[in-house]
Amino acid sequence: MDAPDRPGILLVDDDDAITTALGPFLERSGFSVRIAGDGRDALREVERDVPDLVVCDVLMPHVDGREFVRRVRARQLWLPIILLTQVGESWERSAALDEGADDYLNKPFDPHELISRIRAVLRRTAQGGATLRSAHRLRAADLVLDRTARRVWRADAELSLTPKAMTLLEYLMLHPGEVHTREHLLATLWGFDFTTSSRAVDHRIAELRRVLGEAGAGGPFIETAQSIGYQFVARVVPA
Repeated sequence: MDAPDRPGILLVDDDDAITTALGPFLERSGFSVRIAGDGRDALREVERDVPDLVVCDVLMPHVDGREFVRRVRARQLWLPIILLTQVGESWERSAALDEGADDYLNKPFDPHELISRIRAVLRRTAQGGATLRSAHRLRAADLVLDRTARRVWRADAELSLTPKAMTLLEYLMLHPGEVHTREHLLATLWGFDFTTSSRAVDHRIAELRRVLGEAGAGGPFIETAQSIGYQFVARVVPA
């Protein structure tokens, strides 16, 4: 078992160049790291000893990253999983998140960003994030989001959102209190080149703020963080 002060990371990738460089970097960053060469080996590792978090490539032989997520979730294991891929299509990202991945990074990525994402996901899991991920409905104050039906209500009145705004709202509510840059939201939910599409996030945030209104005495549901991104600031619980 991993020492309590060193969270255990299972790094899954069939590219030796990735695991050889990234494994030691994660170790130096304070994690205890195990390596698996594909999803099939990763399932064996999880069966042997459940890690604190999995960093998993998507495109692999035998069992790919999305199938790994599906099999882990089918076992009712809600360990955090961050997927890595070179596939940029937004539908691929949305499908992986819908199937139970906790976060998504596109290759090539900055290893320091991965560390930040790992720590954020671990904090969220410690605060009940796994429960949010498994919930069919999410609630913040009198706002309720039905993840399955893709519907949202405020004080029992149904609200109308565009599909992309709905996806953005779900992602923010699944990651409460975390600051997300426009670039990260675009890469995760849109798959667009943020140098030409950075206003897409701002437009959908404006839509959410207009439709959702204020959270109550505490202020808005979504706040701008240091002019670099956004965060969902209201407390989120399973509904």
